[in-house]
Amino acid sequence: MIVFDLRCPGDHVFEVWFGSSDAYEDQRARGLIACPTCGSVDIEKAVMAPRVAAKSNSAPAPAKLDPQALLQAIAGAQAAALKNSRWVGKNFADEARAIHAGDKPDALIHGEATREEARALIDDGVPVAPLLVPVVPPEALN
Repeated sequence: MIVFDLRCPGDHVFEVWFGSSDAYEDQRARGLIACPTCGSVDIEKAVMAPRVAAKSNSAPAPAKLDPQALLQAIAGAQAAALKNSRWVGKNFADEARAIHAGDKPDALIHGEATREEARALIDDGVPVAPLLVPVVPPEALN
């Protein structure tokens, strides 16, 4: 796995993990990476600062983590990213595979997949990622 800091034209910087540099290039070229803040798919690598560990005798105290604020930030970023994505429900695996194979036009989609379906997609090189916050299917909304 490799992590990149990415930037959109709106100057939003965000971090994304990829299986390889080639996986990043493939997903970027196909417009599958979207800014979680504004949804732009015009993405480029941002300058990354090296992560150098501090000397053990001079490390600052770790910052206190606010779990609720972190969860709200994740949910907000996910909701913004999903605005440009189409819900495909339980057909997710078939739709993702068809888009990857070129049988359907490129599109950002989200939906439901079993663990086995998700693993098979990953094994076949189909770029997928789990949503971190549960999504209520549109048909279940009041």
